[in-house]
Amino acid sequence: SPSSPSHTAQDFPGQKSSRSSAGAPMEKNKMERKHGPSCFGFPLSIFFIVINEFCERFSYYGMRAVLVLYFKFFLHWDDNLSTAIYHTFVALCYLTPILGAIIADSWLGKFKTIISLSIVYTVGQAVMAVSSINDLTDYNRDGTPDNIPLHIGLSISGLILIAFGTGGIKPCVSAFGGDQFEEEQEKQRSRFFSLFYLSVNAGSLLSTIITPILRGEECGIHTKQQCYPLAFGVPAALMAVSLMVFILGSKMYKKAHPQGNIMLQVSKCIGFAVKNRFQHRSKQFSKREHWLDWASEKYDKRLITQTKMVLRVLFLYIPLPMFWALFDQQGSRWTLQATTMDGNFGAIQIQPDQMQTVNPILIVVMVPIVDTVVYPLIKKCHINFTPLRKITVGMFLASLAFVAAALVQVQIDKTLPDFPKEGQSQIKVINLGTDVAKVDFDAGVANVSVESLMATNYMTFDTTSLTRMNIAYGNQTLNQSLNFPGKERHTLILKNIGGIQTEWLLDGLKSKSEDGKNQIRFINNLASPINITMGSTSLENVKEFSATNYTSFTRGVKEIVVFADNSLTCKNQSISFGYGSAYTIVIQECNSNTLALRYVEDIQPNTVHMAWQIPQYFIMTCGEVVFSVTGLAFSYSQAPSNMKSVLQAGWLLTVAVGNIIVLIVAGASKLSEQWAEYVLFAALLMAVCIIFSIMAYFYTYVDPVEIEAQLDEDEKKKMENEKSIYENGTGPISQSEM
Repeated sequence: SPSSPSHTAQDFPGQKSSRSSAGAPMEKNKMERKHGPSCFGFPLSIFFIVINEFCERFSYYGMRAVLVLYFKFFLHWDDNLSTAIYHTFVALCYLTPILGAIIADSWLGKFKTIISLSIVYTVGQAVMAVSSINDLTDYNRDGTPDNIPLHIGLSISGLILIAFGTGGIKPCVSAFGGDQFEEEQEKQRSRFFSLFYLSVNAGSLLSTIITPILRGEECGIHTKQQCYPLAFGVPAALMAVSLMVFILGSKMYKKAHPQGNIMLQVSKCIGFAVKNRFQHRSKQFSKREHWLDWASEKYDKRLITQTKMVLRVLFLYIPLPMFWALFDQQGSRWTLQATTMDGNFGAIQIQPDQMQTVNPILIVVMVPIVDTVVYPLIKKCHINFTPLRKITVGMFLASLAFVAAALVQVQIDKTLPDFPKEGQSQIKVINLGTDVAKVDFDAGVANVSVESLMATNYMTFDTTSLTRMNIAYGNQTLNQSLNFPGKERHTLILKNIGGIQTEWLLDGLKSKSEDGKNQIRFINNLASPINITMGSTSLENVKEFSATNYTSFTRGVKEIVVFADNSLTCKNQSISFGYGSAYTIVIQECNSNTLALRYVEDIQPNTVHMAWQIPQYFIMTCGEVVFSVTGLAFSYSQAPSNMKSVLQAGWLLTVAVGNIIVLIVAGASKLSEQWAEYVLFAALLMAVCIIFSIMAYFYTYVDPVEIEAQLDEDEKKKMENEKSIYENGTGPISQSEM
């Protein structure tokens, strides 16, 4: 009976009973022989499983946290391709659990499936770490891989192995942990799942903090680059530890034999019903109450009724992928958005990929608040906040989160430089002399006056009209003809020593630095060549009235040291650089150990703070709490007892389809502005939210326990009737007579 497990649990060793105190140790030993070694009331084997899950989640989320930046800055893919491959990978991770469940239930069993696919998983993580080694193909030692296709091939191979590994074991590990308990250990099993969920969140939270820090370090044999090998290598090592820990506990596990997969039975039942209905589509066959009833010739009433219950819930799942299409962009579009923002939080410098930690932190805070404060308040207001209404609110909140992301993007766009388009050129003038210089480009901008040791902003010209330049410098003049190809920025350096001297510099910057680094170049305005050192970078033999190329520097305080040919060493006071700027630094004077500099801002640093992303993360997390947690609880409450795994697979499938939607929408929209894409996704989810609310309105809640009890009663009556007929001498009923 349903009450018997709880009764057995109450009759557990250690509680007061009629047993003698001398018999208690014997009873305890008997239970230990039955359950195996225990610790804190749990089977000792489950601690191996919990540690295994912590390491595996650290491995997966740590690798995933830096993945989109690896695509963009190591493989040099653009934002759209990086986003597309990222979401393809995530989709595959949520498609493969179905395969893992089938393998475990129908062939290998959970234990062997976890071992086999964990090996595949570990190899995939190792391949990813190797693929990110810059020196692997940097034959000329210039800091850039010379065989990008090899790195791409290794990366894709590694990601496919990881997807099959993490997806394949996803439905097995938690279920395998549940298998370690006896029927009378329901309370311990419930606590295990809480501990298991905690290990998942702890692993993901720690990894999304640590791996971006590892990525931000510089490493390499020949040249120093962002340390992706370390960022991928640590998750690979944790996955290896996960596998070894799981194997260590192998002798303690209860290993159930595969007993067939319920998903296959449901699929066969549906397939037979469709086939049978198609074969009997003629009007001469009477209609049946439900199309699944056409499976009654082969499958029993219980399976058909349970499948109907599952399909009613799966029908409601149809709009849900749109939520995940927005939710999973936290790891792609939102991370890329953070690369154009200021991550200076005072004593802490936040990497763009670390902003993803806001979600798990808020989850830990919001779940108890929503359960203990928000829901009770809503109930006190006499509002019937049903599970389907909660899911609707979750979708609405996710849509609002993308509206918030769009508003932040609009502010970011205002700070982005306006680079020349096709048929345009931009020119900046820097006056290194002592007089005022007047420049007429003869293209509608006349008499640009540049004070001594000053610079103009970039001026945009139509390239076809930019043919001549006239310079008036003191009492001297100079005429030059111009010919620019377009889509480039140029800097004109002027000086009036022994006549007008001009030097044209091709800037070479076509976009703002999205890795947060600053682009710095130096102009030597001294009378002799100099060597310049900034941080750990040395620029040697910079000739007079000439400039270096732009060099990348990380944010932070830097000291500039100049070595002149007269054995003078001049140091500048340490200066601080932000994120994503570009500067031209003019070396004006090096005298008596005093270094005089002039800073010309070519691209302003990121000024929109990353903290402005917190509201969109907060709204999205609130949506996740009422959507995801409620969705799983609703699914379980409406599912038959033996088909909860089918709905679990369906739920994971909605995540996979959501990531595929990102590929379709982002590829088909062709929107040039990122804020517009955010608004598009918000509008799509809002439309889907309305559709889902209508579907939910017409949904009728059922009680699977009551329905299954009725099925049990019907089967009991059927058996009694058959027994009565047999006892009356009629004999058993043949299959053809039924």
